[in-house]
Amino acid sequence: MTAADKRAARRGLRRRRERTLLFVAVIGGSVAMWMTMRLIRHKTQHAAFMVGIPVMVILQIAAVLFVWWQRKGGV
Repeated sequence: MTAADKRAARRGLRRRRERTLLFVAVIGGSVAMWMTMRLIRHKTQHAAFMVGIPVMVILQIAAVLFVWWQRKGGV
C-alpha cells in the first residue's frame, strides 16, 4: 500500500488516506509498512508515521511474545 501510494503521488493520481495506511499498520502491517517507508522514503516527514509506526512495531512484537509466552506455559 505504501509503494502504491507513492506511485500515485508521483503520477498525480488519487492517494490513499493517511488514516487508512495507519489502520493497516495497526492491524498487523506495521513491520512491512515501516520497512517499505524506509526503503522507498515515503511518509518520512510525517511524525505520525516516523514515531507511530515504530511504536506499533514494538507493541505488536510485545503482544506476540506475550501470547507465545502464555501458550508455552510461562509464569
